[in-house]
Amino acid sequence: MIPTTAEAIKFFLSSKGVKPSLQRIKIYEYLATNKSHPTVDEIYVALAAELITLSKTTVYNTLSLFTEKNIISSILIEENETRYDANLTHHGHFKCVKCQKVYDFNFDLSKRQIDSLNDFIIAEYHAYIKGVCKKCNKT
Repeated sequence: MIPTTAEAIKFFLSSKGVKPSLQRIKIYEYLATNKSHPTVDEIYVALAAELITLSKTTVYNTLSLFTEKNIISSILIEENETRYDANLTHHGHFKCVKCQKVYDFNFDLSKRQIDSLNDFIIAEYHAYIKGVCKKCNKT
């Protein structure tokens, strides 16, 4: 379960060896409560008015630290765009080529076997699909 309250986030970050500063707590809280898979710029814009000392560099460095500590995952669907996700469960991502939104979908290779990789050890995997979402498909 993803922590969403300030107290739960403080405890969670501390348990991962990360000092829970106000900026780190707010950045994680934003990721945990906004399932939009935001970019650095989107996080910065959303939090800058509330955290007047926040810089894009702080957001970037915090996200890098969180990724390094396996607190969040980075999503690289597009070569020039990194998005971030607090949901660390096994799942895939679908990006709509019209509205640019990214959606989660259930996909768990740990329950499946890939015959051509029987003698391999899979350390991590990513599933990315691009297409048109159902909302955009109606228009």
